[in-house]
Amino acid sequence: MSALSTAFVRLHARLAPVAFVPEVRLHQADEPIGLWELTEGEFRSDQPPPFWAFAWAGGQGLARYVTDHPQLSAGRRVLDLASGSGLVAIAAARAGAAAVRAVEVDPLAVAAITLNAEANGVRVDAELADILDGDAGDAEVIFAGDVFYSAAMTNRVLRFLLRAARGGAQVLVGDPGRAFLPRDRFDELASYDVPVSEALESVRVKRTTVWQLRAGRPEATG
Repeated sequence: MSALSTAFVRLHARLAPVAFVPEVRLHQADEPIGLWELTEGEFRSDQPPPFWAFAWAGGQGLARYVTDHPQLSAGRRVLDLASGSGLVAIAAARAGAAAVRAVEVDPLAVAAITLNAEANGVRVDAELADILDGDAGDAEVIFAGDVFYSAAMTNRVLRFLLRAARGGAQVLVGDPGRAFLPRDRFDELASYDVPVSEALESVRVKRTTVWQLRAGRPEATG
C-alpha cells in the first residue's frame, strides 16, 4: 500500500457507515462523478474507475447476508473477489472468519481495503492481483459482489468461480440485476431493497439478490 494511494483515498473519501450495513464503516466518496473523472484522468489514467469509493448494491446485499449469517464465515478461510472497498471482506472478518483475503486489480482499492479494515478493527489481507485465470487457493468460501457488469468480466469470473466450486468452495455472489448475471447457474438465497447512489444507479433503491453458485455443468459460458 503506497503512501500516495493511501493519501488519495483519505483525501477523496470520508469514513461513514454503510447505508444497508451500518455495522461497517467505509471511506466513501460524496460526489461520484468528479472522482470518477479524476481517477480516469491525470492521476491514474491506466487504472479502473474508483469502484472502491462506493458501496455498490451487490456488495451491500452480500455484506448484509454475511453479517446476518455469521456461520458462513466463522472459522473459515474467505476470499473476497474483486473486493472494491472491502465491504464484504470486512463483514466476513467481523463474523469470525479464520482468514480473509481481498483481491483487487486497482492499487487504490487495495489502499482503501486496508484503511477500511483498520477502521473496523479487523484483519483483512488486501492483495493487488488478477487471479481470474488461476485458482482460489485454500479458500473455503468465496464472496463476489457486483461482478457481472460486462460480458468479458462475467465470462472470466464465472469460469473462476466454477473451478472453485468444483474444488469444494462455497460460492456466494450479490447482484442487483446486472445484465450479464448467469441466473441459471445460481440458487437464490435472499433478496433485499438496498439504498444506492442515484448519481451512479439512476435510482435510490436497487432490488439486490444473494445467490449461491451450483458447480453444475462442466463448461462455463460467457
